[in-house]
Amino acid sequence: MLNKPIRLAELACQIGATLVGLTPQDADKPVVGVATLVHAGGDEVSFYTNRAYREALADTQAAAVILKAEDHEHCRVPALLMDNPYLGYARAAALFNPPTPKEPGIHPSAWVSPAAQLGVGVSVGPQAVIEAGVVLGRNVVVGPATVLEANVQVGDDSYLHARVTLCRESRLGCRVVVHPGAVIGADGFGLANDRGTWVKIPQLGGVVLGDEVEVGANTTIDRGALGDTVIETGVKLDNLIQIAHNVHIGAHTAIAGCVGIAGSTRIGARCMIAGGVGIVGHIEIVDDVQITGGSIVLQSILTPGVYSSGSPLQTNRQWHRNYLRSKELDKLARRLTQLEMRMRT
Repeated sequence: MLNKPIRLAELACQIGATLVGLTPQDADKPVVGVATLVHAGGDEVSFYTNRAYREALADTQAAAVILKAEDHEHCRVPALLMDNPYLGYARAAALFNPPTPKEPGIHPSAWVSPAAQLGVGVSVGPQAVIEAGVVLGRNVVVGPATVLEANVQVGDDSYLHARVTLCRESRLGCRVVVHPGAVIGADGFGLANDRGTWVKIPQLGGVVLGDEVEVGANTTIDRGALGDTVIETGVKLDNLIQIAHNVHIGAHTAIAGCVGIAGSTRIGARCMIAGGVGIVGHIEIVDDVQITGGSIVLQSILTPGVYSSGSPLQTNRQWHRNYLRSKELDKLARRLTQLEMRMRT
């Protein structure tokens, strides 16, 4: 929480909303945080984006509600009008919950190579390891038990939480956030078969993350086999994502949890990939593609749009019957074609 409240008029200005008060005094109303429509008190703001909560909107005790102009008639408290109320909520929540500042310095239990370069204001937590050739920009935070291997580069104002591993020669831009347990730059899955046995292929590339990338907890991004694995500016990655070697993800793409992306796939900018999606290797997905949850992508997507695959949940008995019948689809299609040909003659 902020130490002092924000006036409602000031909050409107900072989140890009238009304040519509019930009285002139509403502009000076102090607010100290955000909450749900149901739980917000008279010194908190809320937001409304879903008609399912129309009744809660009518009954809310919030100091104000962030909503669209078209929903204003249903609001009985001061309103903060925005085309995108959810964005307004995000901005307000960030204002009331700023990151906890870290004191600069190196914890006594950390180990920092004399050959590393640390910028002004860097904070290194307990039991962290920073190897030779590492370069950290200004105000970088290195969390407890985080390991930065040789020649890693991290840009200004980046935040590495606890137990992050940045493998050798990984390069991160400015204002990057990496959550606990993430591993960036581990070897890609490169193997050659020698008459039934597997021979490891050295992974000689690296990983490059652009500015303002966020990497979720326990997500892994493999280093390239020869060239680099590249995650462009503003990409947001959820928890438990696997990104294989030489993948390239375009700027401002968002990927939800448990997605697996095989090697050398190229994903465009501003894509949205929902949870549990599997993407095969060596394909291309163009800009502005949305892929719904649980889909399997087996070929390139060359036209922007929304794509889905998979079957909706059903009882096991129904699924088993439909699965058995699906084996007959080719025969049924052939019979239908034959019947159509007979009817034409």
